[in-house]
Amino acid sequence: MKIEAISGYGGKTPACFLVKIEGKRFLLDLGEGPEAGVFPDLAKLGRIDAVLISHSHKDHIGALPLLDQIGSPPVYTTAMVREISAHSMLNVTRDLPLQGAIDILGVAVETGRASHAPGGIWMRIGGEGGVLYTGDWTRESALYGLDDFPRAAAAICDVSYGDHEEPLSIGIDRIAKEALSGPLLLPMPPAGRGLDSAVLLSEAGLRVGLCPAHRKIAERLAASGRGEVSATARQRLTGLLEKAATLHGDSSAEGVMIAAAADAGDGLAAKLAARFADNDAVRIIFTGHVADGTPGKALIEEGIAGFARWNVHPRASDIRWFADLVQPRVILPAFAGKPAMTRLAALYPDLSFSGPTIDI
Repeated sequence: MKIEAISGYGGKTPACFLVKIEGKRFLLDLGEGPEAGVFPDLAKLGRIDAVLISHSHKDHIGALPLLDQIGSPPVYTTAMVREISAHSMLNVTRDLPLQGAIDILGVAVETGRASHAPGGIWMRIGGEGGVLYTGDWTRESALYGLDDFPRAAAAICDVSYGDHEEPLSIGIDRIAKEALSGPLLLPMPPAGRGLDSAVLLSEAGLRVGLCPAHRKIAERLAASGRGEVSATARQRLTGLLEKAATLHGDSSAEGVMIAAAADAGDGLAAKLAARFADNDAVRIIFTGHVADGTPGKALIEEGIAGFARWNVHPRASDIRWFADLVQPRVILPAFAGKPAMTRLAALYPDLSFSGPTIDI
C-alpha cells in the first residue's frame, strides 16, 4: 500500500490524497482552495480508478471539473452530500454509505459519520491492514454524529488546528457575549458550523436569524431519516426553524444573524456585511479559516470585523484520543501548517507522523 498527499500536506491546501492498494488507485477528495484557483497538481497523476468524497465543502470537491485529467473515473459520495451540494458534477455520483461497507472494484471500503458537515464521512480502505482517512472531523459538534474510528495500519488524519486545545465552549461564550452587546453578523457555512452555532445560540436564549441557505439545509436534515443527525438533533433543528427569523437583503440589524457564505464573498452574508461594515452598532465576526483575497479577510485586516474560532476540527487532545483508538503505525497529518505541526509532534513524541508519502 502506498499513500501520497497530492495536496493537503504542510498547510491549508486542497484535500487530495492518492491511495494505491490491492492493485487499484483511489483518490480521496479532489478540492480547491481555500484560496480561489488553488488546485491539486494532477498533471503526472495518471489514470485513477475511483474518487471518494468525504464531504461537500469546496476544499474537498472544488476540483471535480478536473476529472478528465485523471481518466474521468467514477465519483462516490453519500446521498446527503449529493443533495446539498450545488456542484453539478455530484449529480451523477455513485453511493457511499453513511455508515456501513461497500466493495469498490474488489477493495473493501468502510465508512462512518465524521461529524464536521452534513453527510460527511470517514473511510477505511482495505480493512484493518489498510488506511483510514478521517476527512474533516470534530468531537465537539452539537448536531453531527461522530462514529468511532476503526483500527488501521495507516491514517490520513485531519490535524488542521495543530496543538490548539481551547474547547468550543470558550468560543461559544465569547460569541454569546458579543451578541449580548448588540446586533451580530456571523458569516458561516450552512453545511457545517452555521447550524451548530444557530442551535446552540438559540437554545442559550439569543434571538437568531437564518439566511435561506441555512434554513434549506436545516429543513433537509430535520426531515431526513437516514441518520446524518440523531432524532434529538432533528428535534433541535425543528425547534430552531420554528423560532428563527428568516433573513433577507434588507433585514434590520438585530440579534444574531447567521448567513452564508463563510467568507462573506457571496450569498446573503456578502450583502449584509457590505451594509453593516460602516455601522458601528453591528459587530461582524468570522469564525473559521478566511482565505486571502476574500471580503472577510479584508474586513478583518481593516479592523472592521473580528475573529472568534468556532471549533470544527480536532483539538490536540482529540488527536491523542484518535491515535489511541485507531493505533496506526503511521499518521499522515493533513491540513496543518509547519509551525503548528511541529508543536503537535513535540507534544506527542510517541506518535509517528509521516511526510507527504507513506509506503507500507
